[in-house]
Amino acid sequence: MELTREQISWIVLGASLVATIVFVILYSKYMKRKEFSWARFAARVAIFGALSTILYVVPVFQLQLPFLPSFMKVHFDEIPAFIAGYAYGPFTALIVILVKTIIKLPMSSTFCVGEFADFLFSVAFVLPAAFIYKKIRNLKGVWIGFAVSFVTQLVVAIVLNVYAILPFYMQVMSQTSPYYDYEHILGACAEANPLVKNLDLDYALFIVLPLNLIKNTAVLIVTFFVYKGIHKALRWEKPVQNEEPEVIDVEAK
Repeated sequence: MELTREQISWIVLGASLVATIVFVILYSKYMKRKEFSWARFAARVAIFGALSTILYVVPVFQLQLPFLPSFMKVHFDEIPAFIAGYAYGPFTALIVILVKTIIKLPMSSTFCVGEFADFLFSVAFVLPAAFIYKKIRNLKGVWIGFAVSFVTQLVVAIVLNVYAILPFYMQVMSQTSPYYDYEHILGACAEANPLVKNLDLDYALFIVLPLNLIKNTAVLIVTFFVYKGIHKALRWEKPVQNEEPEVIDVEAK
């Protein structure tokens, strides 16, 4: 029996929900800490997950750049995930990314390929910085984390887009419409950016690279100033014993 796009989206949604629940339960059970506050964790994920979802789903918060094909847009849903990661640790950031991805799945128009790709790109972008800042909780840690995350996300986005995501997307989507084959995708990219002559090096250099350079720069700038302005307000409760470190002033040298 051939599954429809909607059925596939709901199947992936259900599997993602189960995997997320199992992951959180295992984390709370086996992490070496004396106490894990479900209420605190759920509140953090709910707040930042909701903000991330709004930035991910609502079209008004998405940016269409003139050199990009219509199926590629800039969105800023990683900003709340960054703030959650810096304030409460990389695990919270990971679940925030999972939440916004799961909520988007039923609305997928790409058989969940686009959402899966966005999840991988967000993880490659947010988690390195969150891990580094967890170890070096000062301004130096912020800048090192930003630099590592910036480069990591660019490499992952280019390699996966060219060699995995785009080929898989064309293979899956061409089963439903002839307009998603190589020639049509290339035509859409070339129409937006005449420098694109193929979906390999040209696609990487003139579509994926500038898109992520602009998006990553904007996300990191906004993250820095927003977190700098609200990090003290995030100290709304004392952490449980042995929990992730409390928020540290980013101005500290």
